[in-house]
Amino acid sequence: MFDMDIGIDLGTANVLVYVKGMGVVINQPSVVAFEKDTKKLIAIGTKAKRMIGRTPENIDVIRPLKQGVISDYTVTEKMLKAFIKQAMNRKTKLRRPKVCICVPSGVTEVERKAVEDAAYLTGARSVLIMEEPIAAAIGANIDIIQPCGNLVVDIGGGTTDIAVISLGGLVVNRSLKVAGDDYNEAMIKYIRRKYNLLIGEPTAEAVKIKIGSVFPRPVDEYMEVKGRNLVNGLPDRVQVSANETIEAFGEVTTQIMNAMLNVLEICPPELAADISQRGIILSGGGSMIYGMEQLIERKTGIQAVVVEQALEAVALGAGKSVEFMSKLKKS
Repeated sequence: MFDMDIGIDLGTANVLVYVKGMGVVINQPSVVAFEKDTKKLIAIGTKAKRMIGRTPENIDVIRPLKQGVISDYTVTEKMLKAFIKQAMNRKTKLRRPKVCICVPSGVTEVERKAVEDAAYLTGARSVLIMEEPIAAAIGANIDIIQPCGNLVVDIGGGTTDIAVISLGGLVVNRSLKVAGDDYNEAMIKYIRRKYNLLIGEPTAEAVKIKIGSVFPRPVDEYMEVKGRNLVNGLPDRVQVSANETIEAFGEVTTQIMNAMLNVLEICPPELAADISQRGIILSGGGSMIYGMEQLIERKTGIQAVVVEQALEAVALGAGKSVEFMSKLKKS
């Protein structure tokens, strides 16, 4: 009765924390601001993200996770501690919770152990590490225990995980270090190349969210983008269209599509038949870019569906992991 189960989606772009009986209570950017000399934390999450590109020399703002794995162990541990503390109210602050943390399906044993150790240092009683595609499927209320193929494509901030799941495990999987952050970078490069305008990552992300597309829209949309003119060095602005972003995102989208086609090609025939009937399941922030479903359907001939609460699917699955593990043991 003293257990408090917590599910964590430890993403490159965002950290989501699910608390049993309460749902997703934390959804914050994976960003930390700290003093360079003392390593003292100044801000985490949304507050820290607002500081990107706006800090003096004595303050660093970093993402302690890159492409789905820990790049700065100490900062990640502090960030995890802070988010777990926020998630647990005062009455439960002394309890040691069971924690499930999700990682990309392609992480090495060393990377997996680093995540596990960081979680234990936050005071967790026990730690379960789960692959993100499995968590996303559980979070989307798909019964993955059955002997039936499900293709899950989870496009996060740092990684894209593509996996065929059956009988509660990964049959075929591919993890790409190409995802939402690469769409941001592609937008920065495109606007710099075409308009001689330098923009920052927050602006690129805003363009991606508002008008970003991977498939032509029926009616084109436009957005004013502000930055620094690289010719005269002065502040400037340009109008960028939604259909332009298709070209900007082209290389990143192609890599994701090719990886998905590769997984389908090596998938066992019986499971491939299941997938063609059941469709492709999309989750993660990258799946919400306009036209992702239509593009996948055109490339594969298989219907693709973005799950409800696509941003929270992995965290919800992590939170339901205890129930899932008990079902798996019984089957």
